[in-house]
Amino acid sequence: MTETPTEFDQDASNPVSAEESAAPDAASVRKFAIPSILGVLTFLTPFRVDGNWTILMGVLSDSSVKFIGPGMPWLVFVLLCISALGTLYAVTIGRFEKGGLASRLFDVAPIWVVLRVFGLVMGAMTMFEVGPEVFWGAATGGTVLNGLAVNIVLIFFYAGLLMPFLTDYGLMEFIGTLLKRAFRKLFTLPGRSAIDALASWMSSSPVGVMITIQQYMSGHYTAREAAVIATNFSVVSVPFALLVAQTVGVGHRFPEYYLGVVVTGVILAMILPRIWPLNSFPDTPFERFHSMRESSERASGSLVGEAISKAVDRAKMARPLREQFRFAGANILDIWFGLVPAVIAVGGAGLILAEHTPVLDWIAMPLVPLLELFGLPEASAAAPALLSGFLDMFLPALIGSSIESEYTRFVVGILSVTQLIYMSEIGVLMLKCEIPLRFRHLITLFLMRTALGIPIVIIYANLIFS
Repeated sequence: MTETPTEFDQDASNPVSAEESAAPDAASVRKFAIPSILGVLTFLTPFRVDGNWTILMGVLSDSSVKFIGPGMPWLVFVLLCISALGTLYAVTIGRFEKGGLASRLFDVAPIWVVLRVFGLVMGAMTMFEVGPEVFWGAATGGTVLNGLAVNIVLIFFYAGLLMPFLTDYGLMEFIGTLLKRAFRKLFTLPGRSAIDALASWMSSSPVGVMITIQQYMSGHYTAREAAVIATNFSVVSVPFALLVAQTVGVGHRFPEYYLGVVVTGVILAMILPRIWPLNSFPDTPFERFHSMRESSERASGSLVGEAISKAVDRAKMARPLREQFRFAGANILDIWFGLVPAVIAVGGAGLILAEHTPVLDWIAMPLVPLLELFGLPEASAAAPALLSGFLDMFLPALIGSSIESEYTRFVVGILSVTQLIYMSEIGVLMLKCEIPLRFRHLITLFLMRTALGIPIVIIYANLIFS
């Protein structure tokens, strides 16, 4: 991978000019503060609705699903048709303009062609209940189409429109600057990685990995630092976490659920960089660049003042609203035409393996005694769900949704989000990029994150359910 979006190419370690270092005026602060507050209220502020905890974006999505009602599966099916037919046209007789929106949406790698076509086939079999029932039954195709895909469509519609308020107006720069001095001590990382980590955590894991790749290739990170960031901070976004919580049946506990994700993720990020294999990566920059290490000297003035200044500078770079919505619309279509068919294809295949074959049960047998050691109810059902996460992040939630114990579903839901190494999403991206991560590293880190995360999450769940 050699290209990354230009907006990520920001050298936070460059010294600022005297004009830039001057105290920002009230209008500049408002441009940072008002959208950022809206982002916090939308994505990070829990409140109760009908006795259950949720966030504003969840309310918008759920209300829209109820409003559209029986038409939602048909909307998903239309998106599957456009995705598959547009892709087949692009790879056969189509000649889309290179760099244009149509090329971005439909001119994809062969593996994605297969996933989109298989997603359409499985969606059609489910909609019209044709072919072997193993493909369209309620526990397989019915679950991914009617239970998962309908939520993806609307959750990411609102996430695409509203996420810029959280990511593009300086909130991450503000928080990242405040946290940067702690990052070196806690995570063995340079201070500037605090912003990178927040970008990964608050936007999406692929975006976070892309930022890390660019920063590594620019000489800001060493190979070890880039590997640590990519495999410890590329957490799925808040909308993904909400979707997983709803799928696994613990959406009514979303604040406690997401706090568990944060606590577990932070503890693992403190442990894993200090042990093999991450501590064995060389502390050397990308070979084509000289190192651009940040200065260890503290900036003059208060840390809060520095944080506000950087946040204001980022807010000044934000696109106009019309351009924001146009850019968001392209991202929404990209998710609809790319993610929805892949989820139906990979999720459906995983559920078929789980429901109709013993393969996952065989692979998960060594994990069952560990889960039983910590007293997890229905350990034999939870183990295959957890190990399926290496293939795709949704599989643990889909497989685990049939577990009767809410306590176990809560544990499975948190672990599925903190495993991080999902081959269907960021795993392939990591293997293709310049960071020296290999398949053996990814599978080792996935197993380590799962094994170390189990006692952390179970202890946390005991506190919540006690």
